[in-house]
Amino acid sequence: MPKDEVTGNKSSPKEKVARERSEQQAQLERHIGARMARIRHKVLIASGKGGVGKTTAAVNLAVGLAEAGDTVALLDADMHGPTVPRMLGLGDIRPAGGEDGINPVTYNERIVVMSIAFLLPHDSDAVIWRGPLKGKMVDNFLADIDWGERDWLVVDTPPGTGDEILSVAQRIKDLDGLIMVTTPQETAVASACKSLTFAIKTKTPILGVIENMGPFTCPKCGYKMSPFGEGGGERIAAEFGVPFLGSVPFDPEVVTESDKGRPLLLSQRNSSAAVAWRNIVGEVRGLVTGRAGPDHDPPKAENKTAMSGELQPRSK
Repeated sequence: MPKDEVTGNKSSPKEKVARERSEQQAQLERHIGARMARIRHKVLIASGKGGVGKTTAAVNLAVGLAEAGDTVALLDADMHGPTVPRMLGLGDIRPAGGEDGINPVTYNERIVVMSIAFLLPHDSDAVIWRGPLKGKMVDNFLADIDWGERDWLVVDTPPGTGDEILSVAQRIKDLDGLIMVTTPQETAVASACKSLTFAIKTKTPILGVIENMGPFTCPKCGYKMSPFGEGGGERIAAEFGVPFLGSVPFDPEVVTESDKGRPLLLSQRNSSAAVAWRNIVGEVRGLVTGRAGPDHDPPKAENKTAMSGELQPRSK
């Protein structure tokens, strides 16, 4: 039987393999820890089911934090449905290698982005992976991407309680918390409850609940409409004893602007939905840092569709 090179004791091949795996795991955790130590605050964006606007929340939260003067790393951890690059108009850009790992894609001077979508040859290519491969890719994103010094890491996770969100929650040791996104309708609320239970069981801090696609007022007749119901997000926040971060009114412009790669918070700055998102950013910022408002007055757009010159995305 071969001897252990360190202790001199005899060990079986199986024991040697187990020891090597343990050492590799410890090295990975140290590497991730070193990367994460350079980022002040880390939050997960989650949902119980798809179609509730989770990625919209992640993108607008990142943009809102940048608008407040913070630097943000936005990680798209959805392996099967990565849409962050499309929502930011970054679909054709590829990351490049750097001196200390892979450089994330730059959106503007305050936001960098990483997604598996940047690594796929074609936008229509499918990722057909089992759990271990997805977990390994999450590890690679956290360990191998040179995020640099950042104020925030915002992680957009896939719906539900699968491998990706579990991997992120386990790997980031000093996670500030999880933000649950739901719509008011009962099916979404029921799924969100399961994801909140997941957070409790995994001892993941919960920052609060966002209700998306909430009641809105018709701009033509002034009638208040609730196509998906109302109050569901606030109700589950109360049931779980966590903050209700706010309700974002339904706005069809969200779909139009997202398809064009323009976050609503920038392209429709004065819309009721944009105002709601900005208020939510303030709530999140206040909960995590104690500073709800911006560190400076954000640039004013000349009209509701103009982008802030300071936060203009780079030329693509």
